[in-house]
Amino acid sequence: MQIARYYHTLRYLKWSQIYWRLFYKVVKTVPDLSEPPNLRAKVSSWVKPIDKQKKLIGEQSFNFLNETHEIFSESDWNNNSIEKLWLYNLHYFDDLCAVDAKIRYSSHAKLISRWIAENIPGYGNGWEPYPLSLRICNWIKWALSGNKLHHEWIHSLAIQVRYLRNKLEWHLLGNHLFSNAKALVFAGLFFEGKEADSWLQKGLAILDLEISEQVLEDGGNFELSTMYHAIFLEDLLDVINVLRCYGYKIPPKLDTLIPLMFCWMKAMTHSDGEISFFNDAAHGIAAKTNELNRYVNRLSIHLDNNIVTDLVHLKSSGYVHAENNDALLIMDVAPIGPDYLPGHAHADTLSIEFSLFKNRIIVNSGTSCYGTSEERLRQRSTSAHSTVEINGENSSEVWGGFRVARRARPIGAKSWRTNSDIHISCAHDGYQRLVGKPIHQREVVLGDKSLVIVDRINGHYDTAVGRLYLHPLIIVELSDNPVSGKLKLPDGKMLMWQVKGCEAQIKKSTYHPEFGKSIENHYLELTFKQNQSEVILSWN
Repeated sequence: MQIARYYHTLRYLKWSQIYWRLFYKVVKTVPDLSEPPNLRAKVSSWVKPIDKQKKLIGEQSFNFLNETHEIFSESDWNNNSIEKLWLYNLHYFDDLCAVDAKIRYSSHAKLISRWIAENIPGYGNGWEPYPLSLRICNWIKWALSGNKLHHEWIHSLAIQVRYLRNKLEWHLLGNHLFSNAKALVFAGLFFEGKEADSWLQKGLAILDLEISEQVLEDGGNFELSTMYHAIFLEDLLDVINVLRCYGYKIPPKLDTLIPLMFCWMKAMTHSDGEISFFNDAAHGIAAKTNELNRYVNRLSIHLDNNIVTDLVHLKSSGYVHAENNDALLIMDVAPIGPDYLPGHAHADTLSIEFSLFKNRIIVNSGTSCYGTSEERLRQRSTSAHSTVEINGENSSEVWGGFRVARRARPIGAKSWRTNSDIHISCAHDGYQRLVGKPIHQREVVLGDKSLVIVDRINGHYDTAVGRLYLHPLIIVELSDNPVSGKLKLPDGKMLMWQVKGCEAQIKKSTYHPEFGKSIENHYLELTFKQNQSEVILSWN
């Protein structure tokens, strides 16, 4: 079983990923401590980027991922008792670019000096390529915003860039390599001379390759996470900002890609202005859609045809956005993402999210943690999403925190209209590996005053359970009737629900809208009695 899991995981990797993983295990990078290059002169103003959330809450206290720790000593930067993702955030230095950062200049200056003194070049979390990349950009953003860097800080910055240049994440690719390249571009422009020019050219070459690879034809980021899409989009805007600041030409392809990416973002955003939860996604990490819009306006980028209609089938990425009067529905008819990079994938194929009167009703459970815990595995599982689980198995074999073995493929996704109704239909083959080779097919019909969800299973199976997770603010009015009931919205409006072909139960679970946050909610559990179940939601 374990051998099969490894085989079905490794078979999708690129040979280059394996090569570079082995290369970095054998070849150790030695930090170059030589003096830094001179700084390059700006030719135009640096445009204010997106404000990050304030994370420095005291001289030594930080709040990341809804968790607070104090950093007293040198060892605390790499404290094994603290979650690694929290420590990564500590080393990002996002607070330099946070709300009201200017009034915390003294604290930030002390923090930079302390980081340099307490983090030996080449050792610890802060010298891993991803936090290294984000910190390089944040220090340079801080300088471009009008803060003068001391020579000691500039020297450290150059050492960090040189180290990163020799530790690019070719073994991971995706958003990690893109962040590495962004940092090289920032540093290559901030410094001048032959060495800086080599950083700039390397960064631009990687960005060119990765933009072509990572932005799909419909504008979606290829990792198929709304959160990482927003991060990627902000990164692109930052790159445009810094290129203009130093008088460099903007890649022409961005003129068409930026508007496309905004359209994708709009289609995947609920009417409350926040992103939907497909694959790894949570609030509070990436910029909100309206913040990205304001940044675009400050950069004077015109978004041509930035309009989302009431039925949008994002065919390249695999999502369908449907709106009908006061109702909004998003359905996942996507593969898990790029085969060689499934780290942020969930087993959520054919899951849906549904909003009504600007209230979230049906949700996916979100993401509150990374790592390899049981809770991380549960949140990635099919059973944590608003879709159907067969024989107690995941539709895609998620495991190990960021791994996927055999994975579901969508079959025959289509969307269409009939009079005032919007239809979405798709199947997937994720359960074909089971005895009986069952296929799950889902059809959703969004009408003026109703939502109908029909799930069919073709082939033999032992058990099939559908789940529709409800937002925590939705109140379930319980009754003795196992086939119908009521849902109460925060504004007092009511939804009626009824089911056919299955037994329904209301059960408790948890919802994870942010990292480090769990909120009690309910879900409707639908146990199939035959090969088809039907759920009808209706409202006035």
